[in-house]
Amino acid sequence: MPSPLPPRAVFAMDPVHLPLLFPASLMSRLRKTADLDPELVVQDFADPASAAALSEAEVLITGWGCPHLDADAVAAAPGLRTVLHAAGSVRTLVGEALWQRGVTVSSAVTGNALPVAEYTLAMILLTGKDTFTHRERFRTTHAYPTHAETAATGNVGRRVGVIGASRVGRRLLELLRPFDFDVLLHDPYVSAAEAAELGAELLSLDDLLRHSDIVSLHAPDIPETYRMLDGDRLALIRDGGVLINTSRGALVDPGALTDELVSGRLHAVLDVTEPEPLPAGSPLYHLPNVFLTPHIAGSLGNELERLGRIVVEELERLVAGVPLVHEVRRADLARVA
Repeated sequence: MPSPLPPRAVFAMDPVHLPLLFPASLMSRLRKTADLDPELVVQDFADPASAAALSEAEVLITGWGCPHLDADAVAAAPGLRTVLHAAGSVRTLVGEALWQRGVTVSSAVTGNALPVAEYTLAMILLTGKDTFTHRERFRTTHAYPTHAETAATGNVGRRVGVIGASRVGRRLLELLRPFDFDVLLHDPYVSAAEAAELGAELLSLDDLLRHSDIVSLHAPDIPETYRMLDGDRLALIRDGGVLINTSRGALVDPGALTDELVSGRLHAVLDVTEPEPLPAGSPLYHLPNVFLTPHIAGSLGNELERLGRIVVEELERLVAGVPLVHEVRRADLARVA
């Protein structure tokens, strides 16, 4: 009996990412598994060549820069049965029509969660040592700190509040285990027993904010979490507390956060903001109590190959008739990032 023909696969993403996601060794595995043209990378579904490729696609390999898979895109791809996303969340990529069609969706979001959790752990450790304050002072004074200036410094017994047991949040909880932190968690979908298994004490959002020295945001960007940290809730964080945001800027009221940071009452590590990037005149670029980075916590550089490898392995499972490991179900998007 002849072997079934390999599925027709099409890339849809910003082509700048392609060689980092799929270097030669991974591209070779893709081409052995699927029928695809490595030179064809779709960016605009309305483009005639792209539309023709989409009409034949059974598998769409997507990434950052892929057009939204709306009803028109789904209608233009009658044979599409699987989307393999070589990036993070598919929340803004996948439209209602794709779910209704019953297309299987898989994402490398778990792989993308790893560097975000690592970045966050690094920032927790650095802020616990008051690293950025000491750096700013040392630049000016060229003198070592006094005992009084380091009295509140250190990571022993520091209370870290994690908002959201998302993929990033759960990986962060794992990474925090070897350290002498008291870890708190808020997530409406997690029970106290599950939180304890994750190494954290479950609290309400307000109680977590009141009792944390460092607050780290890992909730999904959904209507229910829009500006969940407004002025009243930011005010609950103790004086000198630290807010770390590697999730989305929309989870925090930008005006209220700016007021708190300009006053000097709070410190912040912000890898994401609202808007993104901040306007040139924003005071957050220059405040000594703000460590601002340009959305670098997620996969960059050589970390992208890990995402490509996840997609290649999923495609190999698909062709072999083995269940996908990284399948995303619609219900997942309501509770995890």
